[in-house]
Amino acid sequence: MGTLLEVKKVSIDYINETTTARIVQDVSFSIDPGERYVLLGASGCGKSTLLKAIGGYITPAEGEILLDGHPITRPGPDRITVFQEFDQLLPWKTVAENIAFGLRRVYHLSESELASKVNKVLHHVKLAPFADHYPHTLSGGMKQRVAIARAMAMEPRILLMDEPFAALDALTRSQMQQEILQLWELTHFSMVFVTHSIREALLVGTRILMMTPDGQMKAEVESRPDREDMIHHLLFGPNTGGVPHEA
Repeated sequence: MGTLLEVKKVSIDYINETTTARIVQDVSFSIDPGERYVLLGASGCGKSTLLKAIGGYITPAEGEILLDGHPITRPGPDRITVFQEFDQLLPWKTVAENIAFGLRRVYHLSESELASKVNKVLHHVKLAPFADHYPHTLSGGMKQRVAIARAMAMEPRILLMDEPFAALDALTRSQMQQEILQLWELTHFSMVFVTHSIREALLVGTRILMMTPDGQMKAEVESRPDREDMIHHLLFGPNTGGVPHEA
């Protein structure tokens, strides 16, 4: 298997009527199939902006992003994003209908094939009993499971996750972290995961790219539980008490 995703010397500008600011600066990395790659850094460092560029929603000012060796120029079903907001589901559709929505629009499936795909992914995320429920009846964690199920049903080349658990309470967040790892064990999907939590990065990722507040690469490390202090030191300097250690 070759490289799945390549980010080559990418810089991204924020432009409004009066100013232009460079918020991602000369970032390069590559991801192999089946990797869980984490973009880690403080809020505002350009992580989500970079993820949007991988999704095809933003065009870099410099550099290029390649998927399977082909330049990314627009959004596509080969890259599906899961956001942290709970309102990303269609409120007038059931759980099963939400999962089927993208499949209907992109793939030419028979009703039996569609039902089979939806049922399979519902079982993966332990939501089969809630297939006919509407989003307003679900908890925040369940809504995120539906969003993840909808993304995985599309079988994208790479799953993009933009702080998908940040709005959840601590217990539900921990449960969702474990569930995403269990889903990965089933399918070994490829993922880029954005977070500002060192502990979440170490748990969810196989490799971690640390970004500086001005959108540059700080370091890239393999994810290991014993590296929390090292990562904290690289991002924030010595822990003097001014920055929470679980940042």
